[in-house]
Amino acid sequence: MALSISISISISLLLIFLSHFPSSHAEPFIGVNYGQVADNLPPPSETAKLLQSTSIQKVRLYGADPAIIKALAGTGVGIVIGAANGDVPSFASDPNAATQWINSNVLPFYPASKIILITVGNEILMSNDPNLVNQLLPAMQNVQKALEAVSLGGKIKVSTVHSMTVLGSSDPPSTGSFAPGYQTGLKGILQFLSDTGSPFAINPYPFFAYQSDPRPETLSFCLFQPNAGRVDSKTGIKYTNMFDAQVDAVHSALKSMGFEKVEIVVAETGWASRGDANEVGASVDNAKAYNGNLIAHLRSMVGTPLMPGKPVDTYLFALYDENLKPGPSSERAFGLFKTDLSMVYDVGLAKSSSSSQTPSGKVTSSGWCVPKKGATNEELQASLDWACGQGIDCGAIQPGGACFEPNNVASHAAYAMNMYYQKSPKQPTDCDFSKTATVTSQNPSYNSCVYPGGGGGAAGSKAVMNKYVSSDKVEKKNGAIEPNVSSSLSFLLIFLSLIFHV
Repeated sequence: MALSISISISISLLLIFLSHFPSSHAEPFIGVNYGQVADNLPPPSETAKLLQSTSIQKVRLYGADPAIIKALAGTGVGIVIGAANGDVPSFASDPNAATQWINSNVLPFYPASKIILITVGNEILMSNDPNLVNQLLPAMQNVQKALEAVSLGGKIKVSTVHSMTVLGSSDPPSTGSFAPGYQTGLKGILQFLSDTGSPFAINPYPFFAYQSDPRPETLSFCLFQPNAGRVDSKTGIKYTNMFDAQVDAVHSALKSMGFEKVEIVVAETGWASRGDANEVGASVDNAKAYNGNLIAHLRSMVGTPLMPGKPVDTYLFALYDENLKPGPSSERAFGLFKTDLSMVYDVGLAKSSSSSQTPSGKVTSSGWCVPKKGATNEELQASLDWACGQGIDCGAIQPGGACFEPNNVASHAAYAMNMYYQKSPKQPTDCDFSKTATVTSQNPSYNSCVYPGGGGGAAGSKAVMNKYVSSDKVEKKNGAIEPNVSSSLSFLLIFLSLIFHV
């Protein structure tokens, strides 16, 4: 009897322990918007196959197209469906209307199609329609009640989407607050989100921030490229990219209203690959840099300065160009893929480019590129994001990869810097990274983590441990110490063995 209890406890402990480590291929924080304002989109079945060939784990629809929802059945892709702004008045005034919507758009497909969130309206607070704004919360509440009536409350969340203009202040990020005119309406919505465990969905666009301030240093800041950074005068925190600054401003706004524990979801963000002559910054190179570096930033798991250690769930805009969208040319040029299913540009979303294989191949250089002594975590994080956004394979430093441990910025940056250097012409400027890197003749490889480079036979040798992994502990940004995975696993196995001997 005692042995049976011990085994049961041991298995429970093991499952709890293992649940903290994600699959090497799972990136549930990366989603994409699937807009349909076009007349040349591929069939939903082809889109479903395309998504399965990528590391995209979630799709946001602006409506509830049954053909798309059905095509995604069995794929495991999380689906966000949307109720239109025009549905809000009927949902608010008639609970049966919300019930019928759930009966038509959820029940025929769930759970085979993994519907995870319903957005009620899109940027309604910006509509300047006070009646519609006042109807939003009752509409959300009735949709929630309709889900609860069919035992789906909590399984499918309910929210609404906001633009960044709901903020009255966003710079510096620590002073983020909602505009006074929206605070009254938002308070009830935020309480609803808090009570139901639903996210606050927001649309930050560094693309538009750059258009309002088109200086070279602003572009680098928006594209996650090496830059001097911007210091929050209230906290002393240095921000190295606009995305983190915008998201942290939203976090501060939520905190100012007493709802800092409400999760933030980035419902839309992206960069146009082309635009009109007066649309500064719209280009393929900039779009590739923004989206690629953003994806690398999310994969680094570093989070934001005010919310460290966890990537923000982010839906890229958009899956395809939408050729019927009105407005300037940029509105029709946010797609990651062409409608023939080929890439507009490569940002490392294909599963083959985000694998956790140890790199191999012919060595052609005579050294390794590594961080300089004294480089700060902020500088190294910016270099890491930039390098991984340049088309190199950073899979080895993603969870489950050969070089993921130790999970700290210095180690990951060293690997990414070197990978970029080895694929470049190997000029001194290719290992500069804003004066934070240098070429070394000492092989930084360790254990099963191989750094390409060195030339001749040196490339085949491995150092036992390099200076970036000299400890079995990982230092977090707040100074706390977290044990290395292998050390923790060894401890757990020893602990289990002692139990089994009882």
